[in-house]
Amino acid sequence: MALDQPVRVASHLSFGLVACRVEPSSDGRITQKESVKVCGVFGFVSHNSRARELSLDELGKGLNRIRHRGPDGMGQWVSENGQVGFGHVRLSIIDLESGAQPMHSDDGRYTIIYNGEIYNYVELKKELGGSGFRTNSDTEVVLRAYQRWGPDFVTRLRGMFAMAIWDSTEQKLFLARDRFGIKPLYWSQTTSGLYFASEVKALLPFLDRRQVSAAALSDYFTFQFCLGEKSLMDGVWQMPAAHTATLSPGQRLKPVRYWEVHYDLDYDHTEKWFSERLVEYLNDSVKVHLRADVEVGSYVSGGVDSSLLAAIARDERPTGPFKAFNGRFTEGVDFDESVYARALTDEHDMQLHVVDIGEQDFVDHIAKVIWHLDQPTAGPGSFPQYMVSREVGRHIKVVLGGQGGDEIFGGYARYLVAYFEQCIKGAIEGSLNNGSFVVTYESIIPNLETLRQYKPMLREFWASGLFGERDERYWRLVNRANTFGGILAPDAIDQAATFEEFKSIFWGSNVGKESYFDSMTHFDFKTLLPALLQVEDRMSMAHGVEARVPFLDHPLVEFAATIPANIKFQNGELKRLLKLVFGERLPAAIRDRKDKMGFPVPLNLWLRRGGAARDMIGDILGSQKARSRAYLGNGLSVDALLDSQSPYGRNLWALLSLELWHRQFVD
Repeated sequence: MALDQPVRVASHLSFGLVACRVEPSSDGRITQKESVKVCGVFGFVSHNSRARELSLDELGKGLNRIRHRGPDGMGQWVSENGQVGFGHVRLSIIDLESGAQPMHSDDGRYTIIYNGEIYNYVELKKELGGSGFRTNSDTEVVLRAYQRWGPDFVTRLRGMFAMAIWDSTEQKLFLARDRFGIKPLYWSQTTSGLYFASEVKALLPFLDRRQVSAAALSDYFTFQFCLGEKSLMDGVWQMPAAHTATLSPGQRLKPVRYWEVHYDLDYDHTEKWFSERLVEYLNDSVKVHLRADVEVGSYVSGGVDSSLLAAIARDERPTGPFKAFNGRFTEGVDFDESVYARALTDEHDMQLHVVDIGEQDFVDHIAKVIWHLDQPTAGPGSFPQYMVSREVGRHIKVVLGGQGGDEIFGGYARYLVAYFEQCIKGAIEGSLNNGSFVVTYESIIPNLETLRQYKPMLREFWASGLFGERDERYWRLVNRANTFGGILAPDAIDQAATFEEFKSIFWGSNVGKESYFDSMTHFDFKTLLPALLQVEDRMSMAHGVEARVPFLDHPLVEFAATIPANIKFQNGELKRLLKLVFGERLPAAIRDRKDKMGFPVPLNLWLRRGGAARDMIGDILGSQKARSRAYLGNGLSVDALLDSQSPYGRNLWALLSLELWHRQFVD
């Protein structure tokens, strides 16, 4: 996907990427005809029969809106009565004619469209008999697995996927999404029938109406993402992770969970045993995620997760050059982590290319970012990730990302903030030994240096409710709505309903009540992680890049959920077990960091000094259209808003991206 302009790229993560050539394995698992596929799906099941020409026209409208997901090919299929339509767009890394979609079963009964990668498809193919296959693609394996084992076949899949299968005999539609929501799938039940797609924008021409969901808007202002099945567009739902759904004649679609992660803590094994198993699980995950006959890369942010994956990938593929990409903002050291990326690439013989993002990049591309994002979510990191993905697409088509490491192994500073308060409370009340705490207040003190840059969070967190219940305290840490002050209209959001949904996730039946650490990480795993995966998918797919996430391999996740918190989080050290087990693969500069930056996009610095970004944002938020939104309070001063943001504040980003989305998707 060549671009004819020089790219200046950087990221709030000082995003990076390591690229290596993956050769076919000696056992024949990778062949020249197999291909990495990045693609998109769109389809519908109408209530009544209709002209096939009309159905083909609708398929074209939907597919054209997601053509960026697969500019190399488009496939369409419509049933004889025009009632069912399946469409698929594909980008092929190696020209793969034999894997074209929609794909039909040999007897013509089943038709599939599918987006993703099944990493154990070779093993499944053998289990299915291994003979009689017409293609070398994992798509045919998935289709035959459904024929053999029925809807429960998804429990056998190891990978990322969103799929639709039509059964022409029983007139049933089957939809499924992977365990973690890596690949997207949305649907809407309209007066004409059911429509589904990889991205919301493909559904827009077919909605009965376009308006913002009030419940989702409450989620958005609280967390900057939506909970559960909700999307910001009223009447558009996202298939939850780890769910399938079947649409039968005369029925409505109802998602059903097929997998859950259970925090059944294992107190029978030692730290040494867990460490040895962790090495086995993570090494194996990286190995299968490298299955491809093209170059595979890995983001290198300067943090533990992406650096570790890059190091393991390099060990798996020790020959040939590694192309490493890192980005930085040029506003100073507070927005530049390239020094850590350099430490990794020097130590592991990788070629590092550092590229920059500037203020003008933001002005030029922010509207495109929101369009591709489908709905604003998870903070301003989507902008630099979009820019980095544009550069990545020039060099490689598959990239490993570190998503999931923070949620599984405990990497967010707020875990330390929350635990510090509870440790003080436990020391005062004499309840440190009741099982609710995994560290003491004395042992946590050496790690408090990590919180140096989080003083604004600490002030807000301890402003009220000190020593309250754990769910209420974590709610205060993740709730952003109370930072908007008078910007929002008093009745704009229903925080009571959002809080109840928050509690149902925080106190999930699959999580023990004793471990505060597991409750916090589980909530983020179920809510924040899907939002981050949305960013990962949309920003990479905007440039024809497939993102793979080895931390989200379900055997690894299931194993990690059994590790007691006192091993993962001993002495309050974030990602303690990862650094303990894999520390020798990381430079000391990364392993010993206490100042991981998180999401430092210099947006608010650009605003305070004036210039192109401030002018553009002022024009957008100061317009009559923006100021008339029902969720904004009266008397909003745009200049005051522009001047009041802290260096890492996200309120302005939340309002700007919501307004841009509103104009593109609703207006």
